[in-house]
This record gives sequence, C-alpha cells and structure tokens, in this order.
Amino acid sequence: MTFASRILLRWLPFAGLATAMCLLVYLAVQQVWRQSANDPQVQIARDTGRMLAVGVPPASAIPAGQIDIGGSLASFVTVYNDEGAPLASSGKLHGLAPVVPPGVLDHVRRHGEERVTLQPEPNVRIAAVVRQPDNGAGFVLAGRSLRENEERTARFGSLVAVAWVAMLVGLFVLVAVSEYLLTERPVKQISSA
Repeated sequence: MTFASRILLRWLPFAGLATAMCLLVYLAVQQVWRQSANDPQVQIARDTGRMLAVGVPPASAIPAGQIDIGGSLASFVTVYNDEGAPLASSGKLHGLAPVVPPGVLDHVRRHGEERVTLQPEPNVRIAAVVRQPDNGAGFVLAGRSLRENEERTARFGSLVAVAWVAMLVGLFVLVAVSEYLLTERPVKQISSA
C-alpha cells in the first residue's frame, strides 16, 4: 500500500465524522432559528383567538393599519370564517389577504393549531401560526416574513462550510504528519571505533 493511500484510508473516517458534526450543528441551529421565528405569532394568534371568542368583531381584533407582507418584516393577523375565507386582515399581498391551504385548515380543525411556512409567491415566505379561536368558530392566522431568518441561516451555513473545509484540511495534514512519523524508517547504526 502506498504512502498516499494509507493517508487517505486513515483520513476518510475522520472526514466522515467532521462532515457529520458540521451537518448536525447546521441542522440544529437552523431548526432552532426556524422554530423561534414562530414565537411572536403564537402569542398573537392566541390573543386574537381569545378576543374573537368573547365577541370582539374580526376587524377590531386585528391590529390597525395594513402590512405589505411581500416587503415588510412586521407581524400581521388575518381572521377567516369557517370555510377559510378572509374576514379581516392587517396583512395583504397585492391587495389581497393571504390564503391558507385547505389541508392546513383541516389539520387545525382536528388539532386546534398548526405552525407552517407559507409561500404565497416566490421570494415571499411567511412563518405562520394558524389556530381556531377559543370558541372554535373560524380561524386566525398570525404571520411574519422569514426573510431575515433565512438570510441569517444562509450566513451561518457559509460559516459552517468554511469550518468544515478547514477541519478537513487540518485533519488531512494531521493524518499525513502522523503517518509520516509512524512509518518505519531504517535506523542508522552508529559504529564504534
């Protein structure tokens, strides 16, 4: 076996472990950031649902003003009837309230709440929490743009990729040096005169 092939065989398991660790770190951080993107919407959807349950009209239960969900990072709220038609919304895209897929509404009917990523058009991704009000009538969607979250995740992914390459190179050098030092070399005998 050649010197280079011995180095490669010793390096491959370390490279696999480094790759697995970098992927694990990236996925764990990405998931924590994505799940935390729902935090304000959970509170907003629940509070709006409680207001609707005690009889506050949908138009009064949502925040005042209109948010362009295609460009703004602000949170918005939409109230839907039992069929999923919007009744009132503080967020609009091209003048229309966001549409919730029927499958999401079916899930919410069975489980009370769902946290989803909506993509009403390319480059518009929304972290949304959809739930039924406490009285079970209609639906509430609270959402906000994922743009900042996704940009942060992309920057972190670049850092992880640089760290991964550095680890692979460092491990290769370490394995090569150790293989060189451990390779049996003839020992020079000193003759006594």
